[in-house]
Amino acid sequence: MSDALNDIIDVFQSVDAETRLDLLLDYSGRMPKLPEKYQSQAAHDLARVQECMTPVFLWMEKEGDKLRIFAEVAEEAPTVKGFVSILIAAFDNQPCADVAAAPTDLVKQLGLDGQIRMNRAVGLTAILSRVRRAAA
Repeated sequence: MSDALNDIIDVFQSVDAETRLDLLLDYSGRMPKLPEKYQSQAAHDLARVQECMTPVFLWMEKEGDKLRIFAEVAEEAPTVKGFVSILIAAFDNQPCADVAAAPTDLVKQLGLDGQIRMNRAVGLTAILSRVRRAAA
């Protein structure tokens, strides 16, 4: 597991449930702008994570042994956008082996399983699975 992900998990686990939600919402504002080369693909529903109710688009590229992650998430879903932003903060430009080894129960490890509805958690798990597969 990457050091960045360990640090993020530690922060989330060190605070109460309300603060965790605030942290997640804070991450939603940190998502990097989608590179122009992907913007038209998002407009045409390419690279969409179909398992997620929220419009989430993911592009992953391997550069040597590292994974690059680019994403677009609908503004009306700040919790999903925050989670995807956490994945980018933890895994973008990191070794593929670290990304592929990410815990499958990340939502639980972040302590968000109690704050996020089950159908939302299913979508977040699908997003994480797609990132892990791209790195494998």
